[in-house]
Amino acid sequence: MAESDDETPVESNDDDIPVIAEDAETLEVGVVEEQDPLEAALERAEIAEKEIAYKDAEIQNIRKRFMSEKSDLIQYGSMGLARKMLSVLADVDRAMNNIADDDQSPLAQGLRLLRNKMWHEISGDGVSAIDAKGKKFDPAKMEAITTIPATDDFPAGIVVDVIESGYMYKQKVLVASRVVVASDD
Repeated sequence: MAESDDETPVESNDDDIPVIAEDAETLEVGVVEEQDPLEAALERAEIAEKEIAYKDAEIQNIRKRFMSEKSDLIQYGSMGLARKMLSVLADVDRAMNNIADDDQSPLAQGLRLLRNKMWHEISGDGVSAIDAKGKKFDPAKMEAITTIPATDDFPAGIVVDVIESGYMYKQKVLVASRVVVASDD
């Protein structure tokens, strides 16, 4: 056996590569335990079962999300058309503002009939007006255009006036109401 510079005994093996010898007590041998094939197979099966259960749950979640999205599409599919019809209805309302309430001309009667028919049709599909005046300001349904000082009639946070009407389509805001809100500021 040869000695190295640091006084550690060195052994040589068959390939003449020096190997450092150590005490048997401090040397930990990396013992590779062979696992029983049955235990290994059971372990792999358990892991596979967990993965299958996880994938199954993931598939169920995807199905639920798909059904929810499909339901929303069915329920709110006409929302875009309703929004377009509301813009036409607003044009009819602007035209009617130029006609006196007691005007019984065929044009005035025709505009009133057209407005009522359009409103009846879109409200039957789920459109409703947002009732805002005198109500508490709701930022989810209303857009505050300006504020005015609060009074006894209109305390802070209450809608004083509606500049443009807002509309809901079933449970979703189609067009936000544009309002004036009373404020302490």
